[in-house]
Amino acid sequence: MGWFKQFMGLEAPAAKPQAPVEGPLGLASGRSVSFDSSLKLLLDDHSRVIIPGSQQVFSVGTVDLGQSQWLTRYYFDDEDYWLQVLTSGEQDGQVESVILFNYLRYATITSDAELQRLAGPNSDIGLPRYNLDGVEFVREWGTEAGQTELAQLSERVVNPNESYLVQHRAMLYARDTGLTDRREFLLFSVEEDQEGTVSLSASLGISLVSTDLHII
Repeated sequence: MGWFKQFMGLEAPAAKPQAPVEGPLGLASGRSVSFDSSLKLLLDDHSRVIIPGSQQVFSVGTVDLGQSQWLTRYYFDDEDYWLQVLTSGEQDGQVESVILFNYLRYATITSDAELQRLAGPNSDIGLPRYNLDGVEFVREWGTEAGQTELAQLSERVVNPNESYLVQHRAMLYARDTGLTDRREFLLFSVEEDQEGTVSLSASLGISLVSTDLHII
């Protein structure tokens, strides 16, 4: 998915590369993560999330959620996949959850009318339940009986070339898979970069545990 590096501005070289900073799970730009080989068999018939081979981190995104909670997002060289870690206390503090995401789709938004149609009041995003190809997910954020507003998040992304901000308006859904400690997540995000380009992405994720990962 070359669109992702183009959209996030990852392909433009910078004069002075930044040194990687180790974060939660010991991951940083340039480091690699591999996934337990048994995951594919375990998730078969329970989740549509694809478990990739070994992945190298290119970019690291940080979202300060407030109340001493942090999201750290690791974007891989293979742009179909990314990893999210929720921590409490400090950014590299107590790990509360780890989710592996697959990108499902991405669209650049060219007008406000298109944005309203895809992610506004006329869309299903923000409703209490969302049906994805016959599979029902339940909204994680918002308590309204009807459609709720998307959550606003600000992400600082750093890679060896540059650092920049991305503004998100996002909505998270989840469902039980029938497996212990394995939930499936559906994340929608309206993203705006520093140049004002707006996009809508959808990602499907699965809960991981520490033994699922091997950091290289």
